[in-house]
Amino acid sequence: MQKSWRQMQILVIVLNFSQRLRLRKNNWESETYEFDEVLTDFSSQKRVYEVVAKPVVESVMEGYNGTVMAYGQTGTGKTFTLGRLGEEDTAARGIMVRAMEDILADITPGTDSVSVSYLQLYMEMIQDLLDPVNDNIAIVEDPRTGDVSLPGATVVEVRDQKSFVDLLRVGEAHRVAANTKLNTESSRSHAILMVNVRRSVKGRTEMDVSISGENGLSSSLVGSLRPPIVRKSKLVVVDLAGSERIDKSGSEGHTLEEAKSINLSLSALGKCINALAESSPHVPVRDSKLTRLLKDSFGGTARTSLVVTIGPSPRHRGETTSTIMFGQRAMKVENMVKLKEEFDYKSLCRKLDIELDKLIAENERQRKHFDDEVERIRAEAQCRIAEAERECKITLENEKMKYHEEYLDSIRILEEKWKVHQQSPKKQNKEAESTSNDTGEVHNLLQNEKMLRQSAEDEASDLKNQISHWKKLEATATAEIIKLQKMLDAEASQKEKLEEEIGVLRSQLLQMSMEADETRSLDKGDGPGKIFPGLDSLVSQTRGSQPREQDNGQKQPIAKLFEQVGLQKILSLLESEEPDVRVHAVKVVANLAAEEANQEKIVEAGGLTSLLMLLRSSEDETIRRVAAGAIANLAMNETNQDLIMAQGGVTLLSMTASDAEDPQTLRMVAGAIANLCGNDKLQTRLRVEGGIKALLGMVRCGHPDVLAQVARGIANFAKCESRAATQGNKMGKSLLIDDGALPWIVKNANNEAAPIRRHIELALCHLAQHEVNSKDIINEGALWELVRISRDCSREDIRNLAYRTLTSSPTLEAEMRRLGIKM
Repeated sequence: MQKSWRQMQILVIVLNFSQRLRLRKNNWESETYEFDEVLTDFSSQKRVYEVVAKPVVESVMEGYNGTVMAYGQTGTGKTFTLGRLGEEDTAARGIMVRAMEDILADITPGTDSVSVSYLQLYMEMIQDLLDPVNDNIAIVEDPRTGDVSLPGATVVEVRDQKSFVDLLRVGEAHRVAANTKLNTESSRSHAILMVNVRRSVKGRTEMDVSISGENGLSSSLVGSLRPPIVRKSKLVVVDLAGSERIDKSGSEGHTLEEAKSINLSLSALGKCINALAESSPHVPVRDSKLTRLLKDSFGGTARTSLVVTIGPSPRHRGETTSTIMFGQRAMKVENMVKLKEEFDYKSLCRKLDIELDKLIAENERQRKHFDDEVERIRAEAQCRIAEAERECKITLENEKMKYHEEYLDSIRILEEKWKVHQQSPKKQNKEAESTSNDTGEVHNLLQNEKMLRQSAEDEASDLKNQISHWKKLEATATAEIIKLQKMLDAEASQKEKLEEEIGVLRSQLLQMSMEADETRSLDKGDGPGKIFPGLDSLVSQTRGSQPREQDNGQKQPIAKLFEQVGLQKILSLLESEEPDVRVHAVKVVANLAAEEANQEKIVEAGGLTSLLMLLRSSEDETIRRVAAGAIANLAMNETNQDLIMAQGGVTLLSMTASDAEDPQTLRMVAGAIANLCGNDKLQTRLRVEGGIKALLGMVRCGHPDVLAQVARGIANFAKCESRAATQGNKMGKSLLIDDGALPWIVKNANNEAAPIRRHIELALCHLAQHEVNSKDIINEGALWELVRISRDCSREDIRNLAYRTLTSSPTLEAEMRRLGIKM
């Protein structure tokens, strides 16, 4: 998101009450200037802050970068306006203190953060006011975006206003000041306060996600599927040292040197403002470290307010006029402010990890509850079955005994009646009816007994049905338990198989790595052009071929592992969480990449992308070194070179070259860039993405193997340029000369190491073949090296090439005649 803002200029003067400033030339004439706001010496600090800085601070809290800067003659109140702490009088607080009060009042402590750095630019050296020992901080520029940063500066997180004021007090104590005729405490350095604000953007849409299990249970996960958005902005408050004339300030000795440095940096700032105001195609931001640091403030993406301070004294009318004109030119500069938002993937990852842990714990609890419930149901079923069987048995016994006793009683009664009947035959007729009645009663008793027996049998049948039902429930629960046990056993078996497979792969990788290390120890004497053991793709340009039988014997373990394990599994191990596994895996891929037959398979399987990812993310020096060597081998193929460029490989290699200190890592990176330099189609892109500067930057190492690869890359690049110029495809001076490679070429043209010297001699000959480079060749003293090469070079082809180059260039021939050199 971009918006256009014109620079804001504020003038602090003595007598004025509008947006116009009138400057008297004499008693009769005056000049009038218009500014965004004109403030008098009676204006309060609060008024100055609300007009100058508060709009910028509000933009910073919305996610835009902002700058507040004070410019003017020494002694006119710049430091008072910006850096006043207001400890004795709170109304005298400056812009720095008031801005931090508003920032801290507007942030949320739980999700937002504020951090500060306090620096001074003294004698063209950036010094840390919070850590005086850190007195020469380097400026780092992103080759892709052009943004500048100070990674060496101390960054302190601020949580309250008191700690911020304490930091300002510490910084002011370390700032350089001196007593001059214009100011008793004249600032001798430019003070720079950087406030970094990180804010989380709220109000994003969240969704509910339900996760169901196989057992019918469900759990609800409420979370944001979209990563939270974070806005990062920066407020820069710059207290520029005052411009001064030596005759008025009375500076001498070391103070004089300080004044010169201040005036030079302010002059460079004025040149940049003039160039931006006039829409010049070239803005000289590299003339001073001050202009490099303020690159984003003028003509960049920050909203900037400029405070221009002047004094009332007619004695300093010249300085006052110069200051006013600086403000007038600055008003013409326009910035395109940009909202800086990014997704907070780390916060989302932490949140998802927490939710995942909760789900795992919930699943474990549900599984434990299920197991406990199954055990409880089974135990309850067994208890009920046993109780039912016991009750049934007792009931049957009781009924049986009861009916048996009733039967015996009935028989005994009948027997007694029968005896009585036999003893008194006379009463037979009378008792016949009684006997008949008794028989009916017995019959009724028998019927009742049958009914009770049938009822007991029915009740026993019901109990048996209940027992059968409980047994079925027990069988179902047992089957479910067996099923779950089988699933657990299957998962355990699968886990054991995977662990065994990982163990086999790890042992094979370890064995292969040991064999590769032995191969490397045997191949150390093969020559300085070799990039990786067993990888001779880069050596072909610097030494002859070697017997294939020995090479094949060394690569048999790699080929065997490749056939047994498979390329996809090897590449998947590049993402392993164990560092040792990643190291062995990348060594295997690097050795496979040495075979031309394997390169296409590696690229198709995503091996190139994985190697570039390792180069970007890994902090292990061994992994970065071996990955760079593998990329160097893949870069021998023209198709792979296009893929490397398309995936940002040159930028990654350049970043690795700037970070690495190990000579072997630098040798691998230099070899990869050197191979890319041999492609005619990639010349311009290589230069734009920083490949040439990275190549030249690696000469700091000084290691012969690294210098040999750098020299080879320069020779390849120069050869392609020469071929393009001969074919009419290139006009203008060599890109190598534009990037400052010629002095290093001349310095190493007679290097003691043969590989370095040979490549440098070839590069120098190719550069000299293009007539437009002749003047630079002469100015840098390369002509004498060409003459030496044409006479003393050990290789006849290079010697002849140098001779043809000298005799075919009119400019070089004329210079040789002037110097009296004869071929």
